[in-house]
Amino acid sequence: MISELQVGVITQTHGIRGEVKVFPTTDDVNRFKKLKEVILDNGKERLNMTIEGVKFFKKYAILKFKGYDSINDIEKYKGAKLLVTRENAVKLKKDEYFVADLIGLRVVSDNGEDLGELKDVLETGANDVYVVKMTEGKELLLPAIKDCILNIDMDNAVITVHVMDGLM
Repeated sequence: MISELQVGVITQTHGIRGEVKVFPTTDDVNRFKKLKEVILDNGKERLNMTIEGVKFFKKYAILKFKGYDSINDIEKYKGAKLLVTRENAVKLKKDEYFVADLIGLRVVSDNGEDLGELKDVLETGANDVYVVKMTEGKELLLPAIKDCILNIDMDNAVITVHVMDGLM
């Protein structure tokens, strides 16, 4: 299980006072209101950043980090990922999982057939769709509904599914 989860990506600076526009990669952009710290990762360095201010603009969060008070201080971090530790992640309800934890799990059918590996989860609005890379290389798309996703066993890294007629 990964120890950090991505919550956003810095897309650009915002104004001249060190604020950044962040594209949220979390389900709820309002979670930035409660966040005190994030880990900024630009591929070369990782910095613990204290969030000093949060505003919202359209689908973006506008963040101000403590100690970064001008556009020149923060501009070099465009494109950087913002991560949170698992302790600072949102608390999940029963039968809820982080997508990052599901990716890579083995997918088996309810009749014991090894179907492949979970490669992605698509958010469609009505329900998520699990993208399974099948053993022969094809993709299988499964709606994340109770009739289809029967069990997620995190301890054994296996998702048991029922492949409904017409999905293969």
